[in-house]
Amino acid sequence: MEEKAILEYHPRIKDLPLSERPRERLKYYGAGVLSTSELLAIILRTGVGGENVINLATRLLANFGGLGGLSKAEFDQISTLKGMGEAKTAQVKAALELGRRLVSASPEEHPQVKSPADVANLLLLEMGALEQEEMRVLFLDVKSRVLGVSTIYMGSLHTAWLRVGELFREAVRRNCAAIIVVHNHPSGDPTPCPVMWRKCQVAMTRELCRAG
Repeated sequence: MEEKAILEYHPRIKDLPLSERPRERLKYYGAGVLSTSELLAIILRTGVGGENVINLATRLLANFGGLGGLSKAEFDQISTLKGMGEAKTAQVKAALELGRRLVSASPEEHPQVKSPADVANLLLLEMGALEQEEMRVLFLDVKSRVLGVSTIYMGSLHTAWLRVGELFREAVRRNCAAIIVVHNHPSGDPTPCPVMWRKCQVAMTRELCRAG
Protein backbone atom coordinates (compact mmCIF):
# COMPACT_ATOMS: atom_id res chain seq x y z
CA MET A 1 0.00 0.00 0.00
CA GLU A 2 2.81 2.41 0.87
CA GLU A 3 4.59 1.66 -2.41
CA LYS A 4 1.36 2.29 -4.38
CA ALA A 5 0.81 5.59 -2.59
CA ILE A 6 4.33 6.70 -3.47
CA LEU A 7 3.89 5.81 -7.12
CA GLU A 8 0.62 7.75 -7.40
CA TYR A 9 1.83 10.85 -5.54
CA HIS A 10 1.96 14.08 -7.54
CA PRO A 11 3.52 17.18 -5.97
CA ARG A 12 1.09 20.06 -5.56
CA ILE A 13 1.65 23.10 -7.78
CA LYS A 14 2.38 25.27 -4.76
CA ASP A 15 5.10 22.81 -3.73
CA LEU A 16 6.91 23.24 -7.05
CA PRO A 17 9.69 25.83 -7.49
CA LEU A 18 8.40 29.15 -8.80
CA SER A 19 10.20 28.55 -12.09
CA GLU A 20 8.06 25.44 -12.69
CA ARG A 21 4.64 26.86 -11.85
CA PRO A 22 2.52 27.62 -14.97
CA ARG A 23 1.13 30.96 -13.78
CA GLU A 24 4.52 32.31 -12.76
CA ARG A 25 6.11 31.09 -16.00
CA LEU A 26 3.39 32.84 -18.00
CA LYS A 27 3.78 36.03 -15.96
CA TYR A 28 7.54 36.30 -16.34
CA TYR A 29 8.24 34.62 -19.68
CA GLY A 30 4.99 34.95 -21.67
CA ALA A 31 2.33 32.44 -22.71
CA GLY A 32 4.35 31.31 -25.74
CA VAL A 33 6.87 29.37 -23.63
CA LEU A 34 4.23 27.24 -21.92
CA SER A 35 3.25 23.79 -23.13
CA THR A 36 -0.36 23.06 -24.04
CA SER A 37 -0.73 21.11 -20.79
CA GLU A 38 0.52 24.09 -18.77
CA LEU A 39 -1.85 26.51 -20.50
CA LEU A 40 -4.75 24.14 -19.93
CA ALA A 41 -3.69 23.73 -16.29
CA ILE A 42 -4.06 27.48 -15.75
CA ILE A 43 -7.63 27.28 -17.05
CA LEU A 44 -8.45 24.24 -14.88
CA ARG A 45 -6.85 25.94 -11.83
CA THR A 46 -6.80 22.93 -9.48
CA GLY A 47 -6.32 19.20 -9.55
CA VAL A 48 -8.31 16.68 -7.54
CA GLY A 49 -7.72 13.61 -5.40
CA GLY A 50 -4.00 14.18 -4.95
CA GLU A 51 -3.39 14.69 -8.68
CA ASN A 52 -1.92 18.09 -9.50
CA VAL A 53 -3.52 20.20 -12.18
CA ILE A 54 -0.72 19.76 -14.74
CA ASN A 55 -1.18 15.99 -14.61
CA LEU A 56 -4.94 16.45 -14.93
CA ALA A 57 -4.45 18.67 -18.00
CA THR A 58 -2.01 16.18 -19.55
CA ARG A 59 -4.43 13.30 -18.96
CA LEU A 60 -7.31 15.31 -20.40
CA LEU A 61 -5.39 16.04 -23.61
CA ALA A 62 -4.28 12.40 -23.89
CA ASN A 63 -7.85 11.14 -23.49
CA PHE A 64 -9.15 13.25 -26.37
CA GLY A 65 -6.11 13.29 -28.65
CA GLY A 66 -5.08 16.91 -28.10
CA LEU A 67 -6.87 20.23 -28.43
CA GLY A 68 -8.60 19.26 -31.67
CA GLY A 69 -10.23 16.22 -30.10
CA LEU A 70 -11.03 18.16 -26.95
CA SER A 71 -12.84 20.84 -28.93
CA LYS A 72 -14.94 18.19 -30.71
CA ALA A 73 -15.83 16.32 -27.52
CA GLU A 74 -19.32 16.69 -26.08
CA PHE A 75 -19.77 18.41 -22.73
CA ASP A 76 -20.83 15.17 -21.02
CA GLN A 77 -17.84 13.29 -22.41
CA ILE A 78 -15.49 15.71 -20.71
CA SER A 79 -17.40 16.33 -17.49
CA THR A 80 -17.61 12.62 -16.65
CA LEU A 81 -13.85 12.19 -16.89
CA LYS A 82 -12.19 11.67 -13.51
CA GLY A 83 -11.15 15.01 -12.01
CA MET A 84 -13.31 17.18 -14.26
CA GLY A 85 -16.97 17.92 -13.55
CA GLU A 86 -19.28 20.57 -14.95
CA ALA A 87 -17.42 23.65 -13.69
CA LYS A 88 -14.03 22.66 -15.11
CA THR A 89 -15.62 21.45 -18.35
CA ALA A 90 -17.40 24.78 -18.77
CA GLN A 91 -14.09 26.59 -18.26
CA VAL A 92 -12.38 24.49 -20.93
CA LYS A 93 -15.24 24.81 -23.43
CA ALA A 94 -15.38 28.58 -22.90
CA ALA A 95 -11.62 28.95 -23.45
CA LEU A 96 -11.74 26.88 -26.65
CA GLU A 97 -14.64 28.92 -27.98
CA LEU A 98 -12.81 32.18 -27.23
CA GLY A 99 -9.82 30.87 -29.17
CA ARG A 100 -12.05 29.90 -32.09
CA ARG A 101 -13.68 33.33 -32.15
CA LEU A 102 -10.32 35.07 -31.97
CA VAL A 103 -9.22 33.26 -35.12
CA SER A 104 -12.15 34.67 -37.10
CA ALA A 105 -12.45 38.04 -35.34
CA SER A 106 -11.11 41.49 -36.13
CA PRO A 107 -10.83 41.25 -39.93
CA GLU A 108 -9.70 44.89 -39.92
CA GLU A 109 -6.39 43.81 -38.41
CA HIS A 110 -5.48 42.00 -41.64
CA PRO A 111 -2.91 39.40 -40.50
CA GLN A 112 -0.07 38.93 -42.98
CA VAL A 113 0.74 35.56 -44.50
CA LYS A 114 4.46 34.88 -44.90
CA SER A 115 4.51 31.09 -44.65
CA PRO A 116 2.21 28.03 -44.56
CA ALA A 117 2.51 28.15 -40.77
CA ASP A 118 0.77 31.54 -40.78
CA VAL A 119 -2.19 30.00 -42.60
CA ALA A 120 -2.27 27.11 -40.13
CA ASN A 121 -2.28 29.52 -37.20
CA LEU A 122 -5.26 31.32 -38.68
CA LEU A 123 -7.41 28.30 -39.48
CA LEU A 124 -6.16 25.22 -37.66
CA LEU A 125 -8.08 25.65 -34.41
CA GLU A 126 -11.43 26.10 -36.13
CA MET A 127 -11.01 23.76 -39.10
CA GLY A 128 -9.36 21.08 -37.01
CA ALA A 129 -12.62 20.65 -35.11
CA LEU A 130 -14.81 20.21 -38.21
CA GLU A 131 -16.48 16.84 -38.73
CA GLN A 132 -16.82 17.14 -42.49
CA GLU A 133 -14.48 18.34 -45.18
CA GLU A 134 -14.57 22.02 -46.09
CA MET A 135 -12.70 24.06 -48.64
CA ARG A 136 -11.91 27.66 -47.76
CA VAL A 137 -10.19 30.49 -49.56
CA LEU A 138 -8.05 33.22 -48.05
CA PHE A 139 -8.10 36.46 -50.04
CA LEU A 140 -4.86 38.44 -49.93
CA ASP A 141 -3.83 41.95 -50.94
CA VAL A 142 -0.54 42.89 -52.64
CA LYS A 143 1.27 42.71 -49.29
CA SER A 144 -0.13 39.24 -48.54
CA ARG A 145 -2.42 40.60 -45.85
CA VAL A 146 -5.64 38.65 -45.35
CA LEU A 147 -8.67 40.56 -46.63
CA GLY A 148 -11.07 37.81 -45.65
CA VAL A 149 -11.82 34.09 -45.58
CA SER A 150 -14.69 32.38 -47.35
CA THR A 151 -16.03 28.83 -47.19
CA ILE A 152 -16.40 27.70 -50.79
CA TYR A 153 -17.57 24.17 -50.27
CA MET A 154 -18.74 21.81 -47.53
CA GLY A 155 -18.45 18.19 -48.60
CA SER A 156 -18.67 14.68 -47.28
CA LEU A 157 -16.25 13.10 -44.84
CA HIS A 158 -13.98 12.06 -47.67
CA THR A 159 -14.27 14.51 -50.52
CA ALA A 160 -15.00 18.05 -51.56
CA TRP A 161 -15.71 19.26 -55.08
CA LEU A 162 -16.06 22.78 -56.37
CA ARG A 163 -16.50 24.80 -59.51
CA VAL A 164 -13.50 26.99 -60.30
CA GLY A 165 -15.77 29.93 -61.08
CA GLU A 166 -17.24 29.82 -57.57
CA LEU A 167 -13.80 30.06 -56.07
CA PHE A 168 -12.69 33.06 -58.12
CA ARG A 169 -15.98 34.98 -58.07
CA GLU A 170 -15.39 36.33 -54.57
CA ALA A 171 -11.70 36.92 -55.29
CA VAL A 172 -12.60 39.14 -58.26
CA ARG A 173 -15.27 40.94 -56.28
CA ARG A 174 -12.76 41.76 -53.56
CA ASN A 175 -10.15 42.79 -56.14
CA CYS A 176 -7.56 40.74 -54.29
CA ALA A 177 -4.02 40.10 -55.50
CA ALA A 178 -3.72 36.45 -54.48
CA ILE A 179 -5.62 33.57 -52.94
CA ILE A 180 -4.76 30.56 -50.80
CA VAL A 181 -6.97 27.47 -50.99
CA VAL A 182 -7.26 25.31 -47.87
CA HIS A 183 -9.10 22.12 -46.99
CA ASN A 184 -9.16 19.95 -43.90
CA HIS A 185 -8.94 16.24 -43.17
CA PRO A 186 -11.86 15.45 -40.80
CA SER A 187 -10.15 12.23 -39.73
CA GLY A 188 -7.31 14.25 -38.25
CA ASP A 189 -4.86 12.20 -40.31
CA PRO A 190 -2.77 14.51 -42.56
CA THR A 191 -1.14 11.70 -44.55
CA PRO A 192 -1.68 11.78 -48.34
CA CYS A 193 -5.08 10.71 -49.64
CA PRO A 194 -5.60 7.50 -51.67
CA VAL A 195 -4.04 7.61 -55.13
CA MET A 196 -7.23 8.33 -57.11
CA TRP A 197 -8.34 11.17 -54.84
CA ARG A 198 -4.80 12.56 -54.76
CA LYS A 199 -4.80 12.66 -58.57
CA CYS A 200 -8.08 14.57 -58.46
CA GLN A 201 -6.61 17.07 -56.04
CA VAL A 202 -3.55 17.58 -58.24
CA ALA A 203 -5.73 18.04 -61.32
CA MET A 204 -7.96 20.48 -59.45
CA THR A 205 -4.93 22.48 -58.27
CA ARG A 206 -3.62 22.73 -61.84
CA GLU A 207 -7.03 23.90 -63.03
CA LEU A 208 -7.08 26.58 -60.32
CA CYS A 209 -3.62 27.75 -61.35
CA ARG A 210 -4.67 28.01 -64.99
CA ALA A 211 -7.79 29.93 -64.03
CA GLY A 212 -5.75 32.24 -61.79
